[in-house]
Amino acid sequence: MALTRIEPPLDYLRTASRSLLQSFELTRLNNAANIRREIAVLIDQWIDEAAQAMLARWMLEHHNSLHGPSRSVPEHSHAAEGVDTFPLSDLAAAPIDTGPAPPRYADPRKPLAGDGAVCSVKEPVRIAR
Repeated sequence: MALTRIEPPLDYLRTASRSLLQSFELTRLNNAANIRREIAVLIDQWIDEAAQAMLARWMLEHHNSLHGPSRSVPEHSHAAEGVDTFPLSDLAAAPIDTGPAPPRYADPRKPLAGDGAVCSVKEPVRIAR
């Protein structure tokens, strides 16, 4: 799928009235919203297809145990005790390093206070929770 660069009609925009510019803007925003909805549908389909493929991969890797000798339900539950059969269990156990997010649109070169003072921190500041 090749992407083509679409150039805006600059000559038209330069000569257009305010109402035509507003109409042009609303049309472009509407098109962008429609594309965003289409992308969301595609992402949902992609996730569904990938999940089904992962399930098939897990079943391929556990094919022998799934098609082994027939056992009753209690035997399955006793056989599964202590065995982690969830295919993504290593991801679930991984520690997640989360911290406070930096302020949006913050520029570290400009002071945040109105007095013009710049604060520099030489040691990390720990905030008790």
